[in-house]
Amino acid sequence: MARRFTGIGLRTAEVGLALLFAAVAALAIADALDIGAGWSEDGPRSGYFPFWIGLILLAASLWQLVGALGIPRRLGFATREELGRVASVLVPAALQVAAMPFVGLYVSSALLITWFMTRLGSFAIPVAAATGVAVAIVAFVVFEIWFLVALPKGPIEQWLGY
Repeated sequence: MARRFTGIGLRTAEVGLALLFAAVAALAIADALDIGAGWSEDGPRSGYFPFWIGLILLAASLWQLVGALGIPRRLGFATREELGRVASVLVPAALQVAAMPFVGLYVSSALLITWFMTRLGSFAIPVAAATGVAVAIVAFVVFEIWFLVALPKGPIEQWLGY
């Protein structure tokens, strides 16, 4: 008896990705039309190039969708174990992005580095925390002080006067 694949099939992944990109393309096209996608007296309007990029992305997405529908259902893309490994990186990274407006880039990055080092790297918490804080401080000095690039800051940076 054949073993049943448990996870996401290749066809499902390809169709899902094609639909996702088609949705992004539709949003780009709609936004470009809202701001003006035509040509004015002094050249292209603000939405001209985004409109055409969106249209190209939509065409590519539809091409991918048609191709994906021809993929046999039995082909596997990722097992549950593989998806779990992806989630172990994707979920903390998404939480870091979600926390950024509240705690800033540097604090959220220090927490993310600490999490990854302890959870996935099996480092001791003090070592991981020291590394996370050190990386955040170096990044702060490089971007905020040396290059004068303003990145999202939280209450700690504001308390320090930045």
